[in-house]
Formats: sequence, C-alpha cells, structure tokens
Amino acid sequence: MPFGSNDWHALTVEPVLEPELPICDPHHHFWDFRLPRIPYQRYLLDELSADVHGGHHVRSTVFIECRSMYRPDGPEELRPVGEVEFVQGLATASASGLYGPARAAAAIIGHANLNLGDAVAPVLEALHAASPNRFRGIRHSVTWDPHPEIENTAAHKMPGQLGQEKFRAGARVLARMGFTLEGWAYHPQLEELAAFAKAVPELTIILNHVGGLLRVGPYAGRDEQVMAQWRKGIAAVAACPNVVVKLGGIGMARNGFDWHTREKPIGSEELAASMAPILNYCIDQFTPNRCLFESNFPVDKISFSYNIMYNAFKRFSKGFSKTERAAMFQDNATRIYRIAP
Repeated sequence: MPFGSNDWHALTVEPVLEPELPICDPHHHFWDFRLPRIPYQRYLLDELSADVHGGHHVRSTVFIECRSMYRPDGPEELRPVGEVEFVQGLATASASGLYGPARAAAAIIGHANLNLGDAVAPVLEALHAASPNRFRGIRHSVTWDPHPEIENTAAHKMPGQLGQEKFRAGARVLARMGFTLEGWAYHPQLEELAAFAKAVPELTIILNHVGGLLRVGPYAGRDEQVMAQWRKGIAAVAACPNVVVKLGGIGMARNGFDWHTREKPIGSEELAASMAPILNYCIDQFTPNRCLFESNFPVDKISFSYNIMYNAFKRFSKGFSKTERAAMFQDNATRIYRIAP
C-alpha cells in the first residue's frame, strides 16, 4: 500500500475536532502530472473537495502556482498564464456550489519571472486578465542549495536571485500593481530573503512552509547547527513587517521526519507534539497576526491526511486565544489574499 494514498490514510482515522471552526486553507495546488514517482498524480477539484469537505469547516482556499497547465507555446514569459486560466475555470466551477460549500481557489497565485525586471509588467497584466476577480499575486521560487543531494525545485535555477537588481526591479513592479509575492526558499537563504524584504518594504511577502527547513542530505543528523541557523533566519525575516509566514509544509520529506515511511499514518496528537517546537518559534517571532495555518496539499499528503493535519493544528493551538486562533486559521489569510466573506 503506497504511502500518501487514500487507502494508507484510512489506516488512521479520527473524529474531526472543533468542526465549527472556520478555516481558509491558504496553500494548495491543482495538477494532473501523471508521473509514476508520486501517488498523488492527479489533484483537481474532486480530490480537493473530498479533502476540504471531510469534516473541517473549510470555507475558502487559495491556489498556489505549481507549474501546472502552462501554455505549450507562445512567448516563454507568458506561458504561465495558462495555469491561471486553468485554475480560474476550476474556481468558477467551485463557486457554482456543485462541489460543496467551500470556495476553492477563491484567490489565485500564479507565476511570473521577476528576473525580467520592469518587463514583468505585461506578464502580470496578462495574469490578472486571466482572472480579474481572483488573481492576487505570484510565487517566484528561489529554492537553491549547492549540495547535489538537495532538489532545487525553482523554475529558474540559480543562486542569489533575491539580491539581483533586476529581480528587485520586478518585485517593485509587483508591489506597485498591488500584488503579493510568495517567498519560497530554503532555510540557509532566509537571511537573503530578509535583506530582500528590507529592500522592497512596500511588497507583501508570504513566507512559505515555515521557511524551508532542510533536515535531509548534508543537513541530516545535525539538528543543533541546522535548527540554530533556521531560528536565526526566521528571526531575521520576522523583523521585516512586510513578511508573514505560513505554518505548514512540514509533511514534506525534506523536513527530515519519518512520517511518510510508516506502515500506519501518524495521528494528530503525535503530529501536534512533533510540529510544536517549529510552529511555536515561528509564532513567537511573527506573532499570531502574521501567521497562517496551511495544508500544502497534495504535497504534504505523503505524510498525513487532511483531517489528521487540521486536527493537529487545532490541538497545537488550544493555548491561544479565540481571536488569535481565528486569525491563524482564517482571518489573516482572507485579509492578505482579499477573500470576501
């Protein structure tokens, strides 16, 4: 039975905790990659709907770019517009109510190459034209690491992009047009991201996946040094008031947990306890008003189910006030991504 499959998840089932708590899931993907290496080859509206309507009160979601359904031809810089066109169609279908009450992709994050500098403006205009009512910004991943064991997942594979003047010029165009940037980098790059955030203070940056913690390959078995570097980087980024952080993405194998290798999936009590040191440090640095619980599905699905994950977030957050929990589960996301009630 492959890890990440629905049959595997069915081995650990729990009642949904606090089913009335409103949620905006600010980070998921849609794709139909048809690749043999992953169990979640297809994650479209049916699959997301099954997850978000599994018992938790998910009211809306945010789609984050994943290089899905790009245009097959035309100018290279405009090919990512195909992804926004594709997701706009799924969002419209969801808004019909046919797939349940949750509004999938109520906000859409696409991709534009900020290395174009000022020339990124027409790309952003085309993305917005593809979804005038939902397009909110872009993700330009800068995930890069010099060790060959670490997968460099960025579309534009090069070090030091955040410090390049053309990249920063593109970011200023993004801010001027009223759009946001998803900050997806690895933890050794966090101080670079902090310098970038200071250089473009008018840009709202959403730091993905608790800052890209790496605990595999050359970072495995070195928690004292790795966690110290991660904490220093998180503190540097949190000192920039234009940055918020997503609490999630911890189910990815690169975070160094063994959850995806177990014969029986992890339960929410153990998951909450395992995540707590990482989540608590982020919240301590950013405060609850700048933190968002995220699913990162279907990527994190290799480690736990949607229901187990949100049960874990709810268990973990019990000590926070009602207002703080509402902020982290829904209100911060709907404010940042401008999602109407």
